[in-house]
Amino acid sequence: MTNDATDEPDSRAQSQGTPGRGTSPDARPIEPAAPEDFGLVQAWWGDGKGKTTAAMGMGFRAAGHGYRVHMLQFMKGGASSVEATRGEYNAIAAMDGFTYENSGHYGWHGFLDGSADDEHDAKARGALERARELLAAANDADLQSLLPLDGPPEDGMHMLIIDEILYAANRNLVEPSAVVELIETKPDDLELVLTGGHENPDYIDDHADLVTNVRKEKHPFDAGHRARKGTEY
Repeated sequence: MTNDATDEPDSRAQSQGTPGRGTSPDARPIEPAAPEDFGLVQAWWGDGKGKTTAAMGMGFRAAGHGYRVHMLQFMKGGASSVEATRGEYNAIAAMDGFTYENSGHYGWHGFLDGSADDEHDAKARGALERARELLAAANDADLQSLLPLDGPPEDGMHMLIIDEILYAANRNLVEPSAVVELIETKPDDLELVLTGGHENPDYIDDHADLVTNVRKEKHPFDAGHRARKGTEY
């Protein structure tokens, strides 16, 4: 004979030990809020798919809590296989508290795809200056306070995603020391997320709190597939 009290755990006791106390999470209206534990530096690099996707996913999660999020994109100017309007831009535009700007040049630097490498260089330099401006604005803001969800990024943000800056550094379009400078000048309460590149950005090892290598095991591009609407753009 089995002892139900011994062999079967008490479902009520289990549920009370979970964060939601056994209740399913629900969606609630988004109201401005200030994070309690932001301030780390994250880096996402590697030859696998998903670096920008992961960063934007965190951005949506943070914005869903009422935190102010902004994304500055290097090196994402589009290509012949990608439409001008991308799904992520539509989604960000529909999300309270999440904004973006793009400083990329058409094509990819060094890929002989019809784009001009000197234009990539100029765009990357401009994006670096913009990143400095955004960090200066964040330093002037009170990041422990509520920030208007519809306010401009110049009013401050709780999370700043600088997409493909590590790729720009890999291509020598910005100096690695400039990336370190951005990290060192960020305010203590700003969550800074850096992405891009296939080469290990070991120059930030002593400055980043989280470094993730997104490694490719297999990719449909290797079999000749082009970028797909809804997955790559």
